[in-house]
Amino acid sequence: MSTELQNQPAFRRVLLKISGEALMGEQSFGIDLDIARAVAEEVKQVHDLGIQVAVVVGGGNIFRGLSKSAGNMDRSSADYIGMLATVMNAVVLQDALEKTGIQTRVLSAIHIPQLAEPFIRRRAIRHLEKGRIVIFAAGTGNPFFSTDSAAALRALEIKAEVILKATKVDGVYSADPMKDATATRFDCITFQEVLEKQLKVMDASAISMCMDNNLPIVVFNMRKPGNIARVVQSDSGIGTRVCLEKP
Repeated sequence: MSTELQNQPAFRRVLLKISGEALMGEQSFGIDLDIARAVAEEVKQVHDLGIQVAVVVGGGNIFRGLSKSAGNMDRSSADYIGMLATVMNAVVLQDALEKTGIQTRVLSAIHIPQLAEPFIRRRAIRHLEKGRIVIFAAGTGNPFFSTDSAAALRALEIKAEVILKATKVDGVYSADPMKDATATRFDCITFQEVLEKQLKVMDASAISMCMDNNLPIVVFNMRKPGNIARVVQSDSGIGTRVCLEKP
């Protein structure tokens, strides 16, 4: 196989899921703008390959409904605050991306016209077709659903070919590699195995949604420069592929 063929993108349209914590850097809270700019440069590399890119960003660096910061708040109220946190992260990421010269649009599941367009599926697809990066904010717009579930839902709605789950480790392991030195990494694993082993890939609702619709997930380490672009190359071998059946 020639180098040119190997370097051809494996996907035409992808959805990148980034946790809010990824924007904290070494901080314990909030947004590190240098990290946001670094993430934007990584996403630009993928966009420059001619791939249509949508992004879902979490809000855990600011507020998470299921956390100590939520205290004894009503779950619905806490989740709505978490959705607002994702809007803040989306606007920061939009600003960082546009400073690289790429047009972006933030589409929110909550009506905030001063900051974002409302989420409309056909509009989102049209933005992607025009070469804009689309950032989905405010989760699904409903409490009790994580941004993992939002990523699965939006990926299916825009007909993305894969979800790229950016993490701080280089794939899916049998246990937490940060705590268990004997943990082994999977090159490929099925959705069913993820559910049965209760592996922390995405929440069960998101995994079930992807399994029901045969939407693969690639889990990879975003902290290594260039990995987002590498993972969309043919036969990249980066990270762990989660799919319906092992090849």
